[in-house]
Amino acid sequence: MFKKEIPPGTKSKVKSSVQRGIRSKAIETYPLLEPYMDEIMPKKEQLDMIKLPDRVTLYALSASPVVPLFWQHMDDPLIPHLRLVHRFPDCFHRIRIDRGAIRFVLSGAALMTPGATSPGGRLPEADGNGEEDYRYGTEELAPGTVVVVEAEGKENACMVGQLKVGTKEMKATKKGAAVEAGHYLGDGLWNLHLD
Repeated sequence: MFKKEIPPGTKSKVKSSVQRGIRSKAIETYPLLEPYMDEIMPKKEQLDMIKLPDRVTLYALSASPVVPLFWQHMDDPLIPHLRLVHRFPDCFHRIRIDRGAIRFVLSGAALMTPGATSPGGRLPEADGNGEEDYRYGTEELAPGTVVVVEAEGKENACMVGQLKVGTKEMKATKKGAAVEAGHYLGDGLWNLHLD
């Protein structure tokens, strides 16, 4: 979605009532963020709405420097910016890809199921009992769920996007697209200059 460099569009201040709505929507979508919401989106700080190409809206704190928080395409769910994911990695649903899929993800390709179902990949496991199983959860994820994509052998997440198919179907078919191309390291949204 953000393969090319993108220019920031018009910036406008978000009303406090709308800011409360965004805050509650973020907590509803990502319940594990609730204890950190005062740190992420302080009530006294001004939230800005920045229009981007292709009907994408970026919400950012107007601190110095500007802190990107969430982005949204039309009426899709709020999706966290990777900078927020790197600060609070344990607050989101996660999957892991193998080393071979990293270069494709970082070039803007949609994440394909074999990258997540191969031996280096990880999906939620209902019968999991190890440390890695805890990290990736035990409940199957439905299509449309926002997930953070981690890479085998890397510390930080490399992508965030929505599942095209559920994790149960991924395990059964082991082929096809798994995550729509969302926001990844080095894309136009990551390199966007907001100051």
